[in-house]
Amino acid sequence: MLLGIPPGLLLIGGAVLIPLMSGHWRKAYMTILPLAGLWALAGIEHGIYYEFTFFAYEIVPVRFDSLSLIFGYIFHIAAILGVIYAWHNDDTIEQMAGLAYAGAGIGALFAGDLITLFIYWEAMAITSVFLIWARRTDESFRAGMRYLLIQVGSGVLLLSGAIMLAQKTGSIAFEQMTLDGLATWLILIAFGIKCAFPFMHNWLHDAYPAATITGTVFLSAFSTKCAVYALARGFPGTELLIYVGAAMTVFPIFYAVIENDLRRVLAYSLINQLGFMVVGVGIGTSLAINGAAAHAFVHILYKSLLFMSMGAVLYRVGSAKGSDLGGLYKSMPFTAVFCIVGALSISAAPLFAGFIAKSLTLSAVGKDGYLLVWLMMMFASACAFHYCGIKVPYFAFFSSDSGKRCKEAPLNMLAAMGITAFLCIAIAVYSPWLYSLLPYPVKYEPYTVSHVINQSQLLMFSALAFAILIRYKIYPPPINSTNLDFDITYRKWLPAAYRWFLALTADGWHSILQDLRIGVTRFVKHMFQHHGPEGVLARTWPTGSMALWVAVLLGGFLLIYYF
Repeated sequence: MLLGIPPGLLLIGGAVLIPLMSGHWRKAYMTILPLAGLWALAGIEHGIYYEFTFFAYEIVPVRFDSLSLIFGYIFHIAAILGVIYAWHNDDTIEQMAGLAYAGAGIGALFAGDLITLFIYWEAMAITSVFLIWARRTDESFRAGMRYLLIQVGSGVLLLSGAIMLAQKTGSIAFEQMTLDGLATWLILIAFGIKCAFPFMHNWLHDAYPAATITGTVFLSAFSTKCAVYALARGFPGTELLIYVGAAMTVFPIFYAVIENDLRRVLAYSLINQLGFMVVGVGIGTSLAINGAAAHAFVHILYKSLLFMSMGAVLYRVGSAKGSDLGGLYKSMPFTAVFCIVGALSISAAPLFAGFIAKSLTLSAVGKDGYLLVWLMMMFASACAFHYCGIKVPYFAFFSSDSGKRCKEAPLNMLAAMGITAFLCIAIAVYSPWLYSLLPYPVKYEPYTVSHVINQSQLLMFSALAFAILIRYKIYPPPINSTNLDFDITYRKWLPAAYRWFLALTADGWHSILQDLRIGVTRFVKHMFQHHGPEGVLARTWPTGSMALWVAVLLGGFLLIYYF
Protein backbone atom coordinates (compact mmCIF):
# COMPACT_ATOMS: atom_id res chain seq x y z
CA MET A 1 0.00 0.00 0.00
CA LEU A 2 1.32 3.40 -0.97
CA LEU A 3 1.48 5.89 1.94
CA GLY A 4 -0.96 3.71 3.84
CA ILE A 5 -3.73 4.25 1.27
CA PRO A 6 -5.78 1.09 0.60
CA PRO A 7 -5.66 -0.22 -2.99
CA GLY A 8 -8.36 1.30 -5.12
CA LEU A 9 -8.80 4.41 -2.98
CA LEU A 10 -5.57 5.75 -4.49
CA LEU A 11 -7.24 5.89 -7.90
CA ILE A 12 -10.67 6.94 -6.61
CA GLY A 13 -9.24 9.76 -4.53
CA GLY A 14 -6.78 10.69 -7.25
CA ALA A 15 -9.59 11.03 -9.79
CA VAL A 16 -11.02 13.93 -7.76
CA LEU A 17 -7.92 16.02 -8.47
CA ILE A 18 -8.00 15.57 -12.26
CA PRO A 19 -9.96 18.81 -12.96
CA LEU A 20 -7.22 20.80 -11.18
CA MET A 21 -4.68 19.85 -13.88
CA SER A 22 -4.48 20.24 -17.61
CA GLY A 23 -2.45 19.29 -20.65
CA HIS A 24 0.59 17.08 -20.24
CA TRP A 25 0.52 17.42 -16.46
CA ARG A 26 -2.89 15.78 -16.35
CA LYS A 27 -1.81 12.93 -18.64
CA ALA A 28 1.32 12.30 -16.57
CA TYR A 29 -0.64 12.40 -13.32
CA MET A 30 -3.27 9.94 -14.59
CA THR A 31 -0.55 7.53 -15.75
CA ILE A 32 1.48 7.76 -12.55
CA LEU A 33 -1.47 6.87 -10.29
CA PRO A 34 -1.96 3.25 -11.48
CA LEU A 35 1.80 2.85 -11.93
CA ALA A 36 2.29 3.78 -8.28
CA GLY A 37 -0.47 1.39 -7.25
CA LEU A 38 1.15 -1.45 -9.19
CA TRP A 39 4.55 -0.69 -7.67
CA ALA A 40 3.03 -0.74 -4.18
CA LEU A 41 1.48 -4.17 -4.79
CA ALA A 42 4.75 -5.69 -5.99
CA GLY A 43 6.24 -6.11 -2.53
CA ILE A 44 3.10 -6.43 -0.42
CA GLU A 45 2.83 -9.11 2.26
CA HIS A 46 -0.17 -11.39 2.46
CA GLY A 47 -2.56 -10.63 5.27
CA ILE A 48 -5.48 -8.52 6.54
CA TYR A 49 -5.24 -4.76 6.98
CA TYR A 50 -7.40 -2.03 8.58
CA GLU A 51 -9.72 -4.54 10.26
CA PHE A 52 -12.30 -3.08 12.66
CA THR A 53 -15.61 -3.98 14.31
CA PHE A 54 -18.85 -2.29 13.29
CA PHE A 55 -22.14 -3.26 15.02
CA ALA A 56 -20.60 -6.57 16.13
CA TYR A 57 -19.47 -7.42 12.59
CA GLU A 58 -15.84 -7.69 11.51
CA ILE A 59 -15.12 -5.32 8.62
CA VAL A 60 -12.05 -6.25 6.56
CA PRO A 61 -11.42 -3.49 4.00
CA VAL A 62 -8.17 -4.99 2.70
CA ARG A 63 -7.09 -8.62 2.34
CA PHE A 64 -4.07 -9.71 0.33
CA ASP A 65 -3.53 -13.27 -0.85
CA SER A 66 -2.44 -15.01 -4.04
CA LEU A 67 -5.91 -15.01 -5.60
CA SER A 68 -6.61 -11.32 -5.10
CA LEU A 69 -3.09 -10.22 -6.02
CA ILE A 70 -2.99 -11.72 -9.52
CA PHE A 71 -6.24 -9.90 -10.33
CA GLY A 72 -4.86 -6.78 -8.67
CA TYR A 73 -1.75 -6.83 -10.88
CA ILE A 74 -3.68 -7.10 -14.13
CA PHE A 75 -6.27 -4.50 -13.07
CA HIS A 76 -3.49 -1.98 -12.52
CA ILE A 77 -1.86 -2.90 -15.84
CA ALA A 78 -5.21 -2.50 -17.60
CA ALA A 79 -5.69 0.91 -15.99
CA ILE A 80 -2.24 2.03 -17.17
CA LEU A 81 -2.89 0.86 -20.73
CA GLY A 82 -6.35 2.42 -20.74
CA VAL A 83 -5.00 5.77 -19.60
CA ILE A 84 -2.30 5.76 -22.28
CA TYR A 85 -4.88 4.84 -24.91
CA ALA A 86 -7.02 7.80 -23.77
CA TRP A 87 -4.25 10.43 -23.75
CA HIS A 88 -5.78 12.15 -26.77
CA ASN A 89 -9.11 12.54 -24.95
CA ASP A 90 -9.63 15.74 -22.94
CA ASP A 91 -13.10 14.91 -21.59
CA THR A 92 -12.72 15.53 -17.85
CA ILE A 93 -15.83 13.54 -16.90
CA GLU A 94 -14.67 10.51 -18.85
CA GLN A 95 -11.17 10.72 -17.39
CA MET A 96 -12.47 10.93 -13.82
CA ALA A 97 -14.97 8.13 -14.39
CA GLY A 98 -12.35 5.84 -15.94
CA LEU A 99 -9.88 6.15 -13.07
CA ALA A 100 -12.55 5.96 -10.36
CA TYR A 101 -14.08 2.90 -12.04
CA ALA A 102 -10.71 1.15 -12.15
CA GLY A 103 -10.15 2.08 -8.50
CA ALA A 104 -13.53 0.67 -7.48
CA GLY A 105 -12.76 -2.59 -9.27
CA ILE A 106 -9.38 -2.84 -7.54
CA GLY A 107 -10.96 -2.09 -4.17
CA ALA A 108 -13.52 -4.87 -4.68
CA LEU A 109 -10.73 -7.39 -5.31
CA PHE A 110 -9.19 -6.82 -1.91
CA ALA A 111 -12.44 -6.63 0.10
CA GLY A 112 -12.46 -9.16 2.93
CA ASP A 113 -16.13 -8.80 3.85
CA LEU A 114 -19.40 -8.57 1.95
CA ILE A 115 -20.27 -5.03 3.05
CA THR A 116 -16.99 -3.61 1.77
CA LEU A 117 -17.49 -5.63 -1.40
CA PHE A 118 -20.99 -4.16 -1.79
CA ILE A 119 -19.70 -0.59 -1.46
CA TYR A 120 -17.12 -1.08 -4.20
CA TRP A 121 -19.61 -3.15 -6.23
CA GLU A 122 -22.03 -0.21 -6.39
CA ALA A 123 -19.18 2.25 -6.92
CA MET A 124 -18.24 0.33 -10.06
CA ALA A 125 -21.81 0.61 -11.33
CA ILE A 126 -22.10 4.35 -10.69
CA THR A 127 -18.71 5.34 -12.06
CA SER A 128 -18.79 3.10 -15.12
CA VAL A 129 -22.13 4.40 -16.40
CA PHE A 130 -20.52 7.77 -17.07
CA LEU A 131 -18.23 6.04 -19.59
CA ILE A 132 -21.41 5.23 -21.53
CA TRP A 133 -23.14 8.56 -21.07
CA ALA A 134 -19.95 10.42 -22.03
CA ARG A 135 -20.68 9.57 -25.66
CA ARG A 136 -23.58 12.03 -25.36
CA THR A 137 -26.05 10.43 -27.76
CA ASP A 138 -29.65 9.35 -27.24
CA GLU A 139 -28.65 5.74 -27.80
CA SER A 140 -25.88 5.89 -25.18
CA PHE A 141 -28.20 7.58 -22.68
CA ARG A 142 -30.82 4.85 -23.01
CA ALA A 143 -28.21 2.09 -22.93
CA GLY A 144 -26.64 3.70 -19.86
CA MET A 145 -29.96 3.81 -18.05
CA ARG A 146 -30.58 0.13 -18.76
CA TYR A 147 -27.01 -0.68 -17.71
CA LEU A 148 -27.32 1.30 -14.46
CA LEU A 149 -30.63 -0.33 -13.56
CA ILE A 150 -29.20 -3.83 -13.98
CA GLN A 151 -25.90 -3.10 -12.23
CA VAL A 152 -27.52 -1.40 -9.25
CA GLY A 153 -29.98 -4.29 -9.09
CA SER A 154 -27.02 -6.64 -8.83
CA GLY A 155 -25.76 -4.63 -5.87
CA VAL A 156 -29.16 -4.73 -4.16
CA LEU A 157 -29.20 -8.51 -4.46
CA LEU A 158 -25.67 -8.68 -3.05
CA LEU A 159 -26.61 -6.51 -0.07
CA SER A 160 -29.80 -8.48 0.55
CA GLY A 161 -27.89 -11.74 0.52
CA ALA A 162 -25.21 -10.32 2.82
CA ILE A 163 -27.81 -9.15 5.36
CA MET A 164 -29.61 -12.49 5.33
CA LEU A 165 -26.29 -14.33 5.66
CA ALA A 166 -25.29 -12.12 8.59
CA GLN A 167 -28.57 -12.90 10.38
CA LYS A 168 -28.10 -16.60 9.76
CA THR A 169 -24.41 -17.02 10.58
CA GLY A 170 -23.46 -13.86 12.45
CA SER A 171 -20.67 -13.18 9.97
CA ILE A 172 -20.26 -11.10 6.81
CA ALA A 173 -16.86 -12.53 5.88
CA PHE A 174 -16.30 -12.82 2.14
CA GLU A 175 -15.16 -16.42 1.90
CA GLN A 176 -16.25 -19.71 0.35
CA MET A 177 -20.01 -20.26 0.51
CA THR A 178 -22.40 -23.09 -0.30
CA LEU A 179 -25.82 -22.86 -1.94
CA ASP A 180 -27.73 -23.91 1.15
CA GLY A 181 -30.21 -21.06 1.45
CA LEU A 182 -31.75 -17.96 -0.10
CA ALA A 183 -28.91 -15.74 1.11
CA THR A 184 -26.17 -17.46 -0.86
CA TRP A 185 -28.44 -17.87 -3.89
CA LEU A 186 -28.99 -14.11 -3.94
CA ILE A 187 -25.25 -13.50 -3.73
CA LEU A 188 -24.60 -15.98 -6.55
CA ILE A 189 -27.22 -14.27 -8.74
CA ALA A 190 -25.64 -10.88 -7.98
CA PHE A 191 -22.26 -12.22 -9.13
CA GLY A 192 -23.91 -13.91 -12.12
CA ILE A 193 -25.47 -10.69 -13.36
CA LYS A 194 -22.12 -8.92 -13.43
CA CYS A 195 -20.51 -12.02 -14.96
CA ALA A 196 -23.13 -12.06 -17.78
CA PHE A 197 -24.70 -15.45 -17.06
CA PRO A 198 -27.21 -16.64 -19.69
CA PHE A 199 -30.42 -14.53 -19.63
CA MET A 200 -28.54 -12.00 -17.48
CA HIS A 201 -26.05 -11.00 -20.17
CA ASN A 202 -27.89 -8.46 -22.31
CA TRP A 203 -26.50 -5.43 -20.52
CA LEU A 204 -23.03 -6.28 -21.81
CA HIS A 205 -23.57 -6.28 -25.57
CA ASP A 206 -26.09 -3.47 -25.14
CA ALA A 207 -23.89 -1.07 -23.16
CA TYR A 208 -20.30 -1.72 -24.21
CA PRO A 209 -20.69 -0.79 -27.90
CA ALA A 210 -22.72 2.27 -26.86
CA ALA A 211 -19.87 3.61 -24.70
CA THR A 212 -17.16 5.98 -25.84
CA ILE A 213 -14.13 4.71 -27.72
CA THR A 214 -11.89 4.79 -24.65
CA GLY A 215 -14.73 3.94 -22.27
CA THR A 216 -15.28 0.56 -23.91
CA VAL A 217 -11.63 -0.35 -23.29
CA PHE A 218 -12.05 0.36 -19.57
CA LEU A 219 -15.40 -1.42 -19.40
CA SER A 220 -14.02 -4.58 -21.00
CA ALA A 221 -11.37 -4.98 -18.30
CA PHE A 222 -12.94 -4.65 -14.88
CA SER A 223 -16.61 -5.49 -14.16
CA THR A 224 -16.84 -8.99 -15.58
CA LYS A 225 -13.40 -10.05 -14.37
CA CYS A 226 -14.20 -8.73 -10.90
CA ALA A 227 -17.25 -11.01 -11.02
CA VAL A 228 -15.06 -13.96 -12.02
CA TYR A 229 -12.83 -13.21 -9.03
CA ALA A 230 -15.89 -13.01 -6.76
CA LEU A 231 -17.09 -16.40 -8.00
CA ALA A 232 -13.64 -17.91 -7.50
CA ARG A 233 -13.56 -16.50 -3.97
CA GLY A 234 -17.13 -17.31 -2.97
CA PHE A 235 -18.24 -20.37 -4.95
CA PRO A 236 -15.27 -22.53 -6.06
CA GLY A 237 -16.27 -26.10 -6.77
CA THR A 238 -19.98 -25.30 -7.25
CA GLU A 239 -20.94 -27.84 -9.91
CA LEU A 240 -23.80 -25.72 -11.25
CA LEU A 241 -21.23 -23.23 -12.53
CA ILE A 242 -19.70 -25.88 -14.79
CA TYR A 243 -22.86 -26.14 -16.86
CA VAL A 244 -23.61 -22.42 -16.71
CA GLY A 245 -20.10 -21.72 -17.98
CA ALA A 246 -20.38 -24.34 -20.71
CA ALA A 247 -23.58 -22.68 -21.95
CA MET A 248 -21.81 -19.31 -21.91
CA THR A 249 -19.07 -20.63 -24.17
CA VAL A 250 -21.56 -21.74 -26.83
CA PHE A 251 -24.63 -19.52 -27.11
CA PRO A 252 -22.84 -16.21 -27.98
CA ILE A 253 -21.34 -17.85 -31.07
CA PHE A 254 -24.54 -17.70 -33.09
CA TYR A 255 -25.16 -14.05 -32.29
CA ALA A 256 -21.55 -13.07 -33.02
CA VAL A 257 -21.63 -14.74 -36.46
CA ILE A 258 -24.62 -12.70 -37.67
CA GLU A 259 -23.66 -9.44 -35.92
CA ASN A 260 -22.57 -6.52 -38.10
CA ASP A 261 -21.21 -4.15 -35.45
CA LEU A 262 -17.71 -5.44 -34.76
CA ARG A 263 -17.65 -4.02 -31.25
CA ARG A 264 -20.81 -6.02 -30.50
CA VAL A 265 -19.05 -9.09 -31.95
CA LEU A 266 -16.27 -8.50 -29.42
CA ALA A 267 -18.86 -8.09 -26.65
CA TYR A 268 -20.36 -11.48 -27.49
CA SER A 269 -16.91 -13.04 -27.65
CA LEU A 270 -16.25 -11.61 -24.19
CA ILE A 271 -19.19 -13.66 -22.86
CA ASN A 272 -17.79 -16.71 -24.64
CA GLN A 273 -14.43 -16.28 -22.91
CA LEU A 274 -16.05 -15.67 -19.53
CA GLY A 275 -17.67 -19.08 -19.92
CA PHE A 276 -14.25 -20.77 -19.83
CA MET A 277 -13.42 -18.99 -16.58
CA VAL A 278 -16.77 -19.87 -14.99
CA VAL A 279 -16.24 -23.54 -15.89
CA GLY A 280 -12.85 -23.40 -14.19
CA VAL A 281 -14.41 -21.94 -11.04
CA GLY A 282 -17.09 -24.64 -11.11
CA ILE A 283 -14.49 -27.41 -11.32
CA GLY A 284 -12.82 -25.85 -8.29
CA THR A 285 -9.56 -27.83 -8.29
CA SER A 286 -6.27 -26.00 -7.93
CA LEU A 287 -5.53 -26.56 -11.64
CA ALA A 288 -8.96 -25.23 -12.63
CA ILE A 289 -8.76 -22.13 -10.40
CA ASN A 290 -5.30 -21.47 -11.79
CA GLY A 291 -6.77 -21.78 -15.28
CA ALA A 292 -9.57 -19.33 -14.51
CA ALA A 293 -7.14 -16.81 -13.02
CA ALA A 294 -4.62 -17.15 -15.85
CA HIS A 295 -7.38 -16.88 -18.46
CA ALA A 296 -8.77 -13.74 -16.78
CA PHE A 297 -5.28 -12.21 -16.73
CA VAL A 298 -4.53 -12.70 -20.41
CA HIS A 299 -8.13 -12.09 -21.47
CA ILE A 300 -8.00 -8.56 -20.10
CA LEU A 301 -4.96 -7.94 -22.29
CA TYR A 302 -6.10 -9.35 -25.62
CA LYS A 303 -9.70 -8.23 -25.25
CA SER A 304 -8.51 -4.71 -24.47
CA LEU A 305 -6.27 -4.92 -27.53
CA LEU A 306 -9.17 -5.92 -29.77
CA PHE A 307 -11.41 -3.17 -28.40
CA MET A 308 -8.52 -0.71 -28.82
CA SER A 309 -8.10 -1.64 -32.48
CA MET A 310 -11.82 -1.36 -33.20
CA GLY A 311 -11.90 1.88 -31.24
CA ALA A 312 -9.10 3.25 -33.42
CA VAL A 313 -11.10 2.29 -36.52
CA LEU A 314 -14.19 3.98 -35.10
CA TYR A 315 -12.14 7.05 -34.23
CA ARG A 316 -10.70 7.43 -37.73
CA VAL A 317 -13.53 6.13 -39.92
CA GLY A 318 -16.56 6.93 -37.77
CA SER A 319 -17.99 3.41 -37.91
CA ALA A 320 -17.18 -0.05 -36.54
CA LYS A 321 -19.73 -1.89 -38.66
CA GLY A 322 -18.46 -4.57 -41.01
CA SER A 323 -20.77 -3.35 -43.76
CA ASP A 324 -19.01 0.04 -43.74
CA LEU A 325 -15.43 -1.21 -43.56
CA GLY A 326 -12.88 -3.18 -45.55
CA GLY A 327 -9.45 -2.54 -47.01
CA LEU A 328 -8.31 -0.44 -44.07
CA TYR A 329 -4.98 -2.25 -43.85
CA LYS A 330 -3.80 0.23 -46.50
CA SER A 331 -4.52 3.22 -44.26
CA MET A 332 -4.04 1.69 -40.81
CA PRO A 333 -1.37 -1.03 -41.17
CA PHE A 334 -0.14 -0.90 -37.56
CA THR A 335 -3.65 -1.08 -36.18
CA ALA A 336 -4.31 -4.07 -38.45
CA VAL A 337 -1.20 -5.87 -37.13
CA PHE A 338 -2.16 -5.22 -33.51
CA CYS A 339 -5.70 -6.44 -34.20
CA ILE A 340 -4.30 -9.66 -35.66
CA VAL A 341 -2.16 -10.18 -32.52
CA GLY A 342 -5.28 -9.81 -30.38
CA ALA A 343 -7.22 -12.15 -32.69
CA LEU A 344 -4.54 -14.84 -32.51
CA SER A 345 -4.35 -14.44 -28.73
CA ILE A 346 -8.08 -14.91 -28.20
CA SER A 347 -7.93 -17.91 -30.55
CA ALA A 348 -5.24 -19.52 -28.35
CA ALA A 349 -2.73 -19.82 -31.19
CA PRO A 350 0.70 -21.10 -30.12
CA LEU A 351 3.05 -18.29 -29.03
CA PHE A 352 0.11 -16.06 -28.14
CA ALA A 353 -1.33 -15.40 -24.69
CA GLY A 354 -4.51 -17.45 -24.86
CA PHE A 355 -2.58 -20.62 -25.66
CA ILE A 356 -0.90 -20.92 -22.25
CA ALA A 357 -3.99 -19.97 -20.22
CA LYS A 358 -7.00 -21.63 -21.83
CA SER A 359 -5.26 -25.00 -21.89
CA LEU A 360 -5.11 -25.06 -18.07
CA THR A 361 -8.89 -25.02 -17.81
CA LEU A 362 -9.35 -27.53 -20.65
CA SER A 363 -6.89 -29.88 -18.94
CA ALA A 364 -8.77 -29.55 -15.63
CA VAL A 365 -12.10 -30.31 -17.33
CA GLY A 366 -10.68 -33.36 -19.11
CA LYS A 367 -8.97 -34.58 -15.96
CA ASP A 368 -12.23 -34.49 -13.99
CA GLY A 369 -14.10 -36.43 -16.68
CA TYR A 370 -16.61 -33.85 -17.94
CA LEU A 371 -16.49 -35.10 -21.52
CA LEU A 372 -19.54 -33.24 -22.85
CA VAL A 373 -18.40 -29.98 -21.31
CA TRP A 374 -14.93 -30.52 -22.76
CA LEU A 375 -16.40 -31.07 -26.24
CA MET A 376 -18.50 -27.93 -25.91
CA MET A 377 -15.44 -25.93 -24.93
CA MET A 378 -13.41 -27.31 -27.83
CA PHE A 379 -16.24 -26.38 -30.21
CA ALA A 380 -16.36 -22.91 -28.66
CA SER A 381 -12.57 -22.56 -29.05
CA ALA A 382 -12.77 -23.34 -32.76
CA CYS A 383 -15.66 -20.94 -33.23
CA ALA A 384 -13.86 -18.18 -31.30
CA PHE A 385 -11.16 -18.24 -33.96
CA HIS A 386 -13.87 -18.36 -36.60
CA TYR A 387 -15.97 -15.34 -35.57
CA CYS A 388 -13.46 -13.26 -33.61
CA GLY A 389 -10.01 -14.38 -34.68
CA ILE A 390 -10.87 -14.14 -38.37
CA LYS A 391 -14.12 -12.22 -38.80
CA VAL A 392 -13.13 -9.05 -36.93
CA PRO A 393 -9.78 -8.38 -38.68
CA TYR A 394 -11.10 -9.68 -42.02
CA PHE A 395 -14.15 -7.46 -42.31
CA ALA A 396 -12.37 -4.45 -40.82
CA PHE A 397 -9.12 -4.58 -42.75
CA PHE A 398 -9.07 -7.17 -45.54
CA SER A 399 -12.52 -7.73 -47.08
CA SER A 400 -13.62 -5.95 -50.26
CA ASP A 401 -12.19 -2.45 -50.31
CA SER A 402 -14.69 0.05 -48.94
CA GLY A 403 -12.79 2.90 -50.54
CA LYS A 404 -12.31 4.65 -47.22
CA ARG A 405 -8.93 6.27 -46.68
CA CYS A 406 -7.91 7.74 -43.36
CA LYS A 407 -4.95 8.46 -41.13
CA GLU A 408 -3.35 5.85 -38.94
CA ALA A 409 -4.46 5.82 -35.31
CA PRO A 410 -3.05 8.56 -33.03
CA LEU A 411 0.39 7.89 -31.59
CA ASN A 412 -0.88 7.30 -28.04
CA MET A 413 -3.37 4.70 -29.30
CA LEU A 414 -0.62 2.93 -31.21
CA ALA A 415 1.61 3.01 -28.11
CA ALA A 416 -1.09 1.43 -25.93
CA MET A 417 -1.84 -1.21 -28.58
CA GLY A 418 1.85 -1.90 -29.11
CA ILE A 419 2.53 -2.43 -25.39
CA THR A 420 -0.51 -4.68 -25.06
CA ALA A 421 0.46 -6.71 -28.13
CA PHE A 422 3.98 -7.10 -26.76
CA LEU A 423 2.60 -8.42 -23.47
CA CYS A 424 0.33 -10.87 -25.31
CA ILE A 425 3.35 -12.38 -27.03
CA ALA A 426 5.88 -12.08 -24.19
CA ILE A 427 3.64 -13.82 -21.65
CA ALA A 428 3.07 -16.67 -24.09
CA VAL A 429 6.75 -17.05 -24.94
CA TYR A 430 7.79 -17.07 -21.27
CA SER A 431 4.85 -18.77 -19.58
CA PRO A 432 6.63 -19.41 -16.21
CA TRP A 433 6.26 -15.71 -15.37
CA LEU A 434 2.46 -15.86 -15.47
CA TYR A 435 2.38 -19.27 -13.81
CA SER A 436 4.43 -17.91 -10.89
CA LEU A 437 1.64 -15.43 -10.12
CA LEU A 438 -1.15 -18.02 -9.98
CA PRO A 439 -2.96 -18.77 -6.70
CA TYR A 440 -1.63 -22.34 -6.43
CA PRO A 441 1.75 -23.84 -7.33
CA VAL A 442 1.58 -25.21 -10.86
CA LYS A 443 3.72 -27.56 -12.88
CA TYR A 444 2.41 -27.35 -16.40
CA GLU A 445 4.15 -27.38 -19.76
CA PRO A 446 1.91 -25.90 -22.46
CA TYR A 447 4.33 -26.40 -25.34
CA THR A 448 4.13 -30.13 -25.72
CA VAL A 449 4.15 -31.57 -29.22
CA SER A 450 0.63 -32.99 -28.92
CA HIS A 451 -0.83 -29.76 -27.55
CA VAL A 452 0.76 -27.58 -30.24
CA ILE A 453 -0.29 -29.93 -33.04
CA ASN A 454 -3.85 -30.35 -31.75
CA GLN A 455 -4.39 -26.64 -31.31
CA SER A 456 -2.83 -25.84 -34.70
CA GLN A 457 -5.11 -28.39 -36.38
CA LEU A 458 -8.14 -26.92 -34.66
CA LEU A 459 -7.28 -23.43 -35.88
CA MET A 460 -6.47 -24.55 -39.43
CA PHE A 461 -9.75 -26.43 -39.84
CA SER A 462 -11.63 -23.45 -38.45
CA ALA A 463 -9.87 -21.16 -40.91
CA LEU A 464 -10.63 -23.57 -43.74
CA ALA A 465 -14.32 -23.62 -42.78
CA PHE A 466 -14.41 -19.81 -42.79
CA ALA A 467 -12.70 -19.65 -46.18
CA ILE A 468 -15.16 -22.14 -47.70
CA LEU A 469 -18.16 -20.29 -46.29
CA ILE A 470 -16.86 -16.98 -47.64
CA ARG A 471 -15.93 -18.46 -51.02
CA TYR A 472 -19.37 -19.94 -51.64
CA LYS A 473 -21.17 -16.95 -50.06
CA ILE A 474 -22.69 -19.07 -47.29
CA TYR A 475 -21.26 -17.00 -44.46
CA PRO A 476 -23.78 -14.37 -43.27
CA PRO A 477 -22.80 -11.12 -45.00
CA PRO A 478 -22.42 -7.93 -42.93
CA ILE A 479 -25.85 -6.29 -43.02
CA ASN A 480 -26.66 -2.98 -41.39
CA SER A 481 -29.27 -4.29 -38.96
CA THR A 482 -30.05 -4.67 -35.27
CA ASN A 483 -30.14 -8.18 -33.81
CA LEU A 484 -32.20 -8.62 -30.69
CA ASP A 485 -31.10 -11.12 -28.07
CA PHE A 486 -32.97 -11.99 -24.86
CA ASP A 487 -33.38 -8.25 -24.38
CA ILE A 488 -36.32 -8.55 -26.76
CA THR A 489 -38.32 -9.44 -23.63
CA TYR A 490 -37.97 -6.00 -22.04
CA ARG A 491 -37.43 -3.95 -25.20
CA LYS A 492 -40.37 -5.27 -27.26
CA TRP A 493 -42.48 -8.00 -25.64
CA LEU A 494 -43.10 -6.44 -22.23
CA PRO A 495 -43.98 -2.99 -23.64
CA ALA A 496 -46.26 -4.67 -26.20
CA ALA A 497 -47.92 -6.75 -23.47
CA TYR A 498 -48.40 -3.60 -21.39
CA ARG A 499 -50.06 -1.77 -24.28
CA TRP A 500 -52.27 -4.81 -24.99
CA PHE A 501 -53.32 -4.98 -21.34
CA LEU A 502 -54.21 -1.30 -21.32
CA ALA A 503 -56.28 -1.68 -24.49
CA LEU A 504 -58.02 -4.77 -23.08
CA THR A 505 -58.96 -3.09 -19.81
CA ALA A 506 -59.58 0.40 -21.18
CA ASP A 507 -63.41 0.23 -21.08
CA GLY A 508 -63.53 -1.22 -17.58
CA TRP A 509 -60.94 1.24 -16.34
CA HIS A 510 -62.84 4.21 -17.80
CA SER A 511 -66.06 2.92 -16.15
CA ILE A 512 -64.33 2.68 -12.77
CA LEU A 513 -62.96 6.20 -13.13
CA GLN A 514 -66.39 7.53 -14.13
CA ASP A 515 -68.05 5.91 -11.10
CA LEU A 516 -65.31 7.33 -8.90
CA ARG A 517 -65.84 10.84 -10.32
CA ILE A 518 -69.63 10.60 -9.71
CA GLY A 519 -69.10 9.43 -6.14
CA VAL A 520 -66.65 12.21 -5.38
CA THR A 521 -69.01 14.81 -6.91
CA ARG A 522 -71.92 13.60 -4.77
CA PHE A 523 -69.80 13.65 -1.62
CA VAL A 524 -68.61 17.19 -2.29
CA LYS A 525 -72.22 18.33 -2.97
CA HIS A 526 -73.45 16.76 0.27
CA MET A 527 -70.65 18.38 2.28
CA PHE A 528 -71.36 21.73 0.64
CA GLN A 529 -75.02 21.54 1.70
CA HIS A 530 -74.05 21.31 5.37
CA HIS A 531 -70.80 23.28 5.49
CA GLY A 532 -71.30 25.73 2.67
CA PRO A 533 -72.21 29.40 3.12
CA GLU A 534 -75.93 28.47 3.43
CA GLY A 535 -75.40 25.23 5.32
CA VAL A 536 -76.76 24.51 8.78
CA LEU A 537 -73.33 24.13 10.35
CA ALA A 538 -72.10 27.37 8.77
CA ARG A 539 -74.81 29.61 10.26
CA THR A 540 -74.11 32.18 13.01
CA TRP A 541 -75.82 31.22 16.29
CA PRO A 542 -76.90 33.83 18.95
CA THR A 543 -74.88 33.85 22.17
CA GLY A 544 -77.96 33.15 24.28
CA SER A 545 -78.78 30.02 22.29
CA MET A 546 -75.24 28.76 22.68
CA ALA A 547 -75.35 29.36 26.45
CA LEU A 548 -78.66 27.44 26.66
CA TRP A 549 -77.21 24.45 24.80
CA VAL A 550 -74.12 24.43 27.05
CA ALA A 551 -76.37 24.37 30.13
CA VAL A 552 -78.47 21.53 28.71
CA LEU A 553 -75.38 19.45 27.88
CA LEU A 554 -73.83 20.10 31.29
CA GLY A 555 -77.07 19.06 33.00
CA GLY A 556 -77.24 15.90 30.98
CA PHE A 557 -73.62 15.07 31.87
CA LEU A 558 -74.32 15.52 35.59
CA LEU A 559 -77.38 13.25 35.44
CA ILE A 560 -75.37 10.52 33.75
CA TYR A 561 -72.50 10.91 36.24
CA TYR A 562 -74.66 10.62 39.41
CA PHE A 563 -77.27 8.10 38.30
